[in-house]
Amino acid sequence: MVGTEQYPEFRLRLPGGGPEACGRLLADKGTNGSQKFVVLAGSPGRGEVVPSFPYRMQSSYRLRQRLIAEGALVPSARWPGRLETTTNIECNSPSAAAEILVGRSSNGWQEWKSADGHPLADYLDQVWWGRSRAWLVRGANVSGLDLVQRLWLPEGLVSLAARHLRKGVEQGISKDRLRTAVDEDYASTATYNQKLQLVEDLHAFLSRMRPGDTVCTIAGGRIYVGAIAGPAEQVDSEDGRSDLRRPVDWHEQGYPYDELPEEVQQRLSAQHDVVDLTVVKDLIDGLGLSDQDLIDEAEATDGAPGVDIPALTARRELELPRPTEQLAADLLVHDTAWLEEMRDLLWDERQLVLYGPPGAGKTYLALRLAEFLGGGPEQVKLVQFHPSYSYEDFFEGFRPQEDPETREVAFRLTAGPLRELADLASREGNWHIPHFLIIDEINRANLAKVFGELYFLLEYRKKSVRLTYSGDDFALPPNLFVIGTMNTADRSIALVDAAMRRRFAFVELSPRTEPTRGLLRRWLEREGKAAEPAHLLDALNTRIDDPDFRIGPSYLMKKGVYREGGLERTWRTKILPLLEEHHYGEGVDVEKRYGLAALRESLG
Repeated sequence: MVGTEQYPEFRLRLPGGGPEACGRLLADKGTNGSQKFVVLAGSPGRGEVVPSFPYRMQSSYRLRQRLIAEGALVPSARWPGRLETTTNIECNSPSAAAEILVGRSSNGWQEWKSADGHPLADYLDQVWWGRSRAWLVRGANVSGLDLVQRLWLPEGLVSLAARHLRKGVEQGISKDRLRTAVDEDYASTATYNQKLQLVEDLHAFLSRMRPGDTVCTIAGGRIYVGAIAGPAEQVDSEDGRSDLRRPVDWHEQGYPYDELPEEVQQRLSAQHDVVDLTVVKDLIDGLGLSDQDLIDEAEATDGAPGVDIPALTARRELELPRPTEQLAADLLVHDTAWLEEMRDLLWDERQLVLYGPPGAGKTYLALRLAEFLGGGPEQVKLVQFHPSYSYEDFFEGFRPQEDPETREVAFRLTAGPLRELADLASREGNWHIPHFLIIDEINRANLAKVFGELYFLLEYRKKSVRLTYSGDDFALPPNLFVIGTMNTADRSIALVDAAMRRRFAFVELSPRTEPTRGLLRRWLEREGKAAEPAHLLDALNTRIDDPDFRIGPSYLMKKGVYREGGLERTWRTKILPLLEEHHYGEGVDVEKRYGLAALRESLG
């Protein structure tokens, strides 16, 4: 332990450019193993507390009230409206020392700073620097015992089981040295994969966690949140269940697991003993606080309204905009209510398939709708399935890549379009922005082969799975929506497997129903053209018995159709060959039944 005299004096500035409190870090440890901190006499404190302080940080609130009652924290003559310490006050941790002065929850390891501006945490023996992180450590079932309720919460700590790990493994150990120790110490008691995971868990606990980091755990259907309050130490424990320990300042209340934000539930579902939750740290830090509570705490920190509040920013809700009449007019959709239904289906199901015969405008509508709901083409990615498409193409796999320096070709793990879009959607600051994956011709691939374990995630968005190649824990972001298109001339919807039917909402785009039925007429009217092509198309489709093979209007919504001889050419080279294929081997005279002459004659 570093001697007290080697620590500088630390300062804590009150909000709004107020006066500075002074204190020192002690070598002695508090009741939970954290280093104590003494607030020096004559230090200022805020005159009031934020409304959430009494129930969010109950122990610090009670300490503050006791100090006021005992006359150790009194109204200040030097700083009107503030308090002032009349004696040195010894606290169990730097965070507790900061909280009694500022009247809100505080990360004392970051807020107490030296004269040259370095946070207190920088003066402790550790190797991991940078911003504070968040961690999940599991303890509800350690060799059959619930250590969370039995040990962690009552005694203010968090622990890892390390029964066979040699003594003297110091904090800050490198992963390479730790791997050697685990390989030797667990040679006959753990499998290869167990040892790999144990190295990751131990390294995070010993070398990456640091005082001030957020830590949480799950027990009894509730999540408990606290802050790491000191270094790791190795002790002898009952049956080796808690040999490695760190002190923690736990909040005195837990939060129902089922009420957590979906992004947090996804991360908590990873099945490891130690999980890095930094990507959702702001959401975790804001648990139990209303928006106004967060604003109050921010103003109590910075002393000014309108400050950027990370926890409040992270709470921005995902929304899909409501379709407008202008969008319906641009897409030539008969009724805005139909677009509203598409929006609601996507909101409820997150996955949607537009199915129908060729030429119904499925891909065009999917793209335009996604661009409107997502706020632009930057949030939309399109892929087209085909019979040889695979999981490795779609999500991730090893592909040959050339090294630009050596010019050697090697197989490297490469992300596919779904992984790329999911990573973009789950990036901090993007959670409230909808992202869309358009899968064109979704029924042309072997879906079970392409989706793999992702089939599970399509239905259970609050869960994560271990990926086949990278081994990462992966969940589909809640702001990722999937729209598939399906040509029923290739494969009837009746042949789609039940797993896909359960995971997607299906919407028909067919010449027999709106908005496709009257689409060509509305387009011709907007373009100022005669209505004959719409009459011909209607007459054609009435002669086609199978609705999956009726002809969509997009074949006749191109400029080339309306040049000299364009309609006849399109009919001969685009439409009749489809019907020839449909009636192959049946002896039907396609020209006589479906040709322009026959249709025009029927129309009089």
